[in-house]
Amino acid sequence: MTVPEASVAVELERLRGTVATGFAEVKGSLAVLVERSTRTERDVAQLREDTQNDIGDLRAEVEALKKNRWPLAAVGALTGVAGAATGVISLLMR
Repeated sequence: MTVPEASVAVELERLRGTVATGFAEVKGSLAVLVERSTRTERDVAQLREDTQNDIGDLRAEVEALKKNRWPLAAVGALTGVAGAATGVISLLMR
């Protein structure tokens, strides 16, 4: 080997080391991104499950409130009938 060939071989070996180091850094970065993506997917799934549970609880509370509400239409009708009866009685009493 001559001197230029030796320096080219050294430079190629240095370049190979630089490329290998770059690939290792890229692989490390990709591993971090995959881990973050996996964690985010788990967090989203947990949030979705918690939200569905909360919605189910709210539906149960709304149904309980619907069962305990006053029958306003019936109360209104009774009040109207009572008022009309009172008016009729007051007219007849004169």
